[in-house]
Amino acid sequence: MVGTVSRVFLLIGVVMTAQLWRCTAYASDGFSVEFIHRDSVKSPFHNSSLTAPERMLAAARRSTARAAALTRSFVAGGSPDGAVSEVIGKPFEYLMYVNVGTPPTRMIALADTGSDLVWLRCSNDTTAQPPNVDFHPSNSSTFGRVGCDSAACRALDGTSCGTDGSSCKYDYKYAEGYDTIGVLSTETFTFEDAPGGCMGCRDRPQLRVANVNFGCTTSTFGVFGGDGIVGLGDGTMSLVSQIGADTSFGRRFSYCVAPFSAPNASSALNFGSRASRSRARSPRAVLFPSHGNAFHIIALEDIKIGNATFELPNRNRYEVVLDTGSMLTYLVRALLDPMVEELKRRINLPTVVSPDHTLQLCYDVYDVNRRSLFEKNVPDITLQLIGPGAPELTLKPENMFAELQEGFMCLSVAPVTDQQPLAIIGCIAQQNLHIGYDLDKGAELQYNHWANSTK
Repeated sequence: MVGTVSRVFLLIGVVMTAQLWRCTAYASDGFSVEFIHRDSVKSPFHNSSLTAPERMLAAARRSTARAAALTRSFVAGGSPDGAVSEVIGKPFEYLMYVNVGTPPTRMIALADTGSDLVWLRCSNDTTAQPPNVDFHPSNSSTFGRVGCDSAACRALDGTSCGTDGSSCKYDYKYAEGYDTIGVLSTETFTFEDAPGGCMGCRDRPQLRVANVNFGCTTSTFGVFGGDGIVGLGDGTMSLVSQIGADTSFGRRFSYCVAPFSAPNASSALNFGSRASRSRARSPRAVLFPSHGNAFHIIALEDIKIGNATFELPNRNRYEVVLDTGSMLTYLVRALLDPMVEELKRRINLPTVVSPDHTLQLCYDVYDVNRRSLFEKNVPDITLQLIGPGAPELTLKPENMFAELQEGFMCLSVAPVTDQQPLAIIGCIAQQNLHIGYDLDKGAELQYNHWANSTK
């Protein structure tokens, strides 16, 4: 298993197409899987009784719990017990399918850039209630257990040995009494490839990765969505690191977040060369190591709206977590409050009370003429990032505003608090972006236009 590399490569490209499956390149040395939002019609958690604004409001409210969980994990260097994952209850947004074992069992798990451990529900005696699925180790010819003296067992906090020393047991605790208990194991994982982003193709090639270390969970306390969690963090136990160690792909992955206004569009999660979108003129920015290597962190110098610049006094950088589990973005009030005032001045329409108490700025655009004025007046917001060449990331109106109630457009940025001081860039801000990580290279971020980089 490869060691942890704290400096990473991050690529961000603007996705110019409406169907995000096009964000996958036609490259042979890699693979792609669907990155499924929990509210997508392809998700087992899709609730057809809700309107699109109602789903967005529910997602915004989930962000509060998610942000609090990430804060506890970040401050503790992983989790209250030293582990690198912190997932509580149902605050998750994206899922991916994995096929585990021989013959394979198809399971759907939370895909989480804010954690490292891969774990799945296991049972030899019972059957999970739909839509959940259990993996039955006794039915697989490739299942194995991780020994107590192994590097994988030592890499995971909260482990203990069986009486004969042949198995590595774990009790992985989370906040508010949630935890997962099981045996650290190895298994063959099979991924259904989507070459060229072909999510609907009948004959999709498969990639098999043997001896993946994962938690074979036999007991959980608390409500975890899906059949487990796939950690995409920077540590040695993450799926990205393990694929990089066992294949020629390297520790590279990327994802594209489909616009939430296109519910039938598929997002993509790419590995290997399909995660690369480098261009010579692309600006580059730094990614910073985090506690426990579970988070992906960039830093801002300032934020610009037109010719107005907002920055933190006596501070040359402001670190923020890029997170796929939070819908909202969270910023300190010293940045957010003047941003809100500048947006009010430029949009110049009457404001309304937000349907979610954490959000600061909303407009009633139910009237067609008022919506037209709103769309015309909303400015771009530019993030000045830390890195060579002073890179900038421009966020369009759809990256910063969301319809949380029929006819109510709200700024999808909430203030950090004393209880939740962690700054986060969430999924709404990441729409129409191709975000890629190369955990084997020097720390840099690249930003380019997707339409010019699909070859």
